Amino acid sequence: MSDDTLRDWLGEPARQPSDPLRAAREASRPALPKRFYAEAGVVEAEDGHRLVLDGRPARTPGRRMVAVPQAALAQALAQEWGAQGEVIDPSRMPLTRLVNTALDGVSAQREAVAADIAAYAGSDLLAYRAGDPERLVASQSAAWDPVLDWARQALGARFTLSEGVMHVAQPEESLAAVQRAVAAVESPLALTGLHVLTTMTGSVLLALAVLHRHLTAEAAWEAAHVDETFQASVWGRDEEAEARRAARKAEFDAAARLVALTA
Repeated sequence: MSDDTLRDWLGEPARQPSDPLRAAREASRPALPKRFYAEAGVVEAEDGHRLVLDGRPARTPGRRMVAVPQAALAQALAQEWGAQGEVIDPSRMPLTRLVNTALDGVSAQREAVAADIAAYAGSDLLAYRAGDPERLVASQSAAWDPVLDWARQALGARFTLSEGVMHVAQPEESLAAVQRAVAAVESPLALTGLHVLTTMTGSVLLALAVLHRHLTAEAAWEAAHVDETFQASVWGRDEEAEARRAARKAEFDAAARLVALTA
């Protein structure tokens, strides 16, 4: 299997569960590449712990060596590659995708990525509350208030709440505190994971709470989906929506794992 073919697949974003029309469109996609190696492993090298396939160094889509400082992360990557069957399915390799992104992109654009993460503080999910019904208001308060309390105590960031979707300006000192907390994340790998956690929840505060081990990944995910959980309790669950959410959850969990292994 050629390197070009592998780069085409491993460079693409993970595909979401498809509806019938999308399934018909994807039926015309090229087949997944066949597995071309017998074993995936890890070797120590001058640039860290390298992923190797049949003893040969693996490379990112940008042709960089897949080498990371943490032995545990390298082993996790090898497990993803080793778990592939007869074909290589990129959708089942979320850590590999994230590490490729960190090595090929984030490492060279660290300041821009950090700025993008910190910008979420200006419209963080946790600051925008429902006015009713009472049960939803209570659920948001129970899930979000403890995180805001933590942000005030641990980061020195106090947030102003708003009812509905009307924008509310946050104190400049709070925005600066979040910027400092994000800027303190030096590892491009951890920063990549933090970016995914932030964008998938709409909350840099939830992402930082996971980073600092104030929240588990599961608790942060549930907190980010309080509104969806409430709507499902009222209207019932939608199977397609649940499938899409499960696919997103897998990506979220991979990002949380990356942060845990590298921060």
